[in-house]
Amino acid sequence: MNKLGGGGLGGTGVGLSAKLPSGPTVAAAAAAAQKQKGLMQRADTDINTILDNFSLLIKAARISDAPFRNSQEAFQMEIHASRVVQAADSLLKLVSELKQTAVFSDFASLTEHVEQRVQLFEQQCDETDQLLATVGEQAAASLKELESHYYSSVHRTSE
Repeated sequence: MNKLGGGGLGGTGVGLSAKLPSGPTVAAAAAAAQKQKGLMQRADTDINTILDNFSLLIKAARISDAPFRNSQEAFQMEIHASRVVQAADSLLKLVSELKQTAVFSDFASLTEHVEQRVQLFEQQCDETDQLLATVGEQAAASLKELESHYYSSVHRTSE
């Protein structure tokens, strides 16, 4: 569990940042990928620890005739049981961390959705401005045409 700490993750993070172009989006994606890789390694390690120690716990649970042997097996069972509990606790912490990540990444997706809506509204605003400009030009052309008809009409000159 502690073997995975940060040594292996830090080394690969440096290699990724040297190969990828820089920028906040790329850096965030690389950090998310590293975090996901680390979480997957932790989960695999904890699950393997639980399985191994549980199988060793079952093997040590046999009953022997010698009292010395029974106490030795009982001690082994306690050790394996405590390792199973530690690995399960580590998995629970991992689940908690995943929940926190999901909550915070949900805010990121919400922000992304808001930015998409802002872009959509800006696009609609531009389209509306163009439409209003077109309507204004058509109204001006129609007004000029009506003025020319009015000023050249018989009704105006007879007054």
